[in-house]
Amino acid sequence: MNIDHDRLFKELIETFFAEFMQAFFPRAYEAIDFTHVRFLQQEVFTDVTVGEKHEVDILVETRLKGEEGLIMVHIEPQSYVQKEFNERMFIYFSRLYEQHRCKILPIAIFTYDQVRDEPDTFTTGFTFLDVLRFRFYKLELKKLPWREYIHSNNPVAAALLSKMGFKDEERVQVKLEFLRMLTRLKLDPARMEMLAGFFESYLKLSQEEEERLNCELGRIDKKEAETIVQITTSWHERGRMEGLKEGRMEGLKEGRMEAKKETILKYLSRRFGDQPADLEEKVQKISDLQILDRILDELFTAGTIEEARAVILGKIAGNLQ
Repeated sequence: MNIDHDRLFKELIETFFAEFMQAFFPRAYEAIDFTHVRFLQQEVFTDVTVGEKHEVDILVETRLKGEEGLIMVHIEPQSYVQKEFNERMFIYFSRLYEQHRCKILPIAIFTYDQVRDEPDTFTTGFTFLDVLRFRFYKLELKKLPWREYIHSNNPVAAALLSKMGFKDEERVQVKLEFLRMLTRLKLDPARMEMLAGFFESYLKLSQEEEERLNCELGRIDKKEAETIVQITTSWHERGRMEGLKEGRMEGLKEGRMEAKKETILKYLSRRFGDQPADLEEKVQKISDLQILDRILDELFTAGTIEEARAVILGKIAGNLQ
């Protein structure tokens, strides 16, 4: 799968610029006046010496608290290892300074999976004179210990859990903690889905891992697990709805029914373990949207699988009378 790294990081940081700075560069966060933030168009520089064009990924116009004038924040996500990247950061800086003539805060985000020690300086000079020492902030995501961020209420930290340093056997736990963070953030659906889309672009669980995640959800607080199920199911439902053509009401209805069935079965699995085959069959055979709605209204009150069975069968029987 080809991932558009530039687009994903640009969307994430433009949506949560202040939160990004707060999570990873707190000193700069305290100094910046976030009441004035404007994202500038992508700038393109031509390197005439090698005949190449270079694009600045993210450029923010803002201010510092208590200071006159504007500053720029240049953020450069780097998804692959590149020789002399530190020199490229300096070239970007020099071109931006030439054009804007203001203070510029350069930041590099190293997003690739290798663990390296990237330089954050570029120097040039002579034995008799230090001509230049250029520095920039760097964020090497794979070096970050993911567990240190799971108790924050920072949406960028939540999304970037998927790019931090974790072992293969921790993948399920990382996904679980991401979902738990989302329940605390209480964002609007659009931003919630954007974070989920970013996370799953980099950490997509296998079917076996999803089943293990279901088991883990059964071990956490019941109310928290219910919220997670509702959130994740709403993404799936909206995805189906968007994929259907406008005006095909029967198709829309079918999509809604399938999403609600999925919610019921997923909740049963996560709350009580593997549900009985006959109960799953009865849910799958329901063809009335109102019955599914009534089941969902009461299902989360069930404390045992037998109580859940009574809710489901009771609603089906009530409709037949």
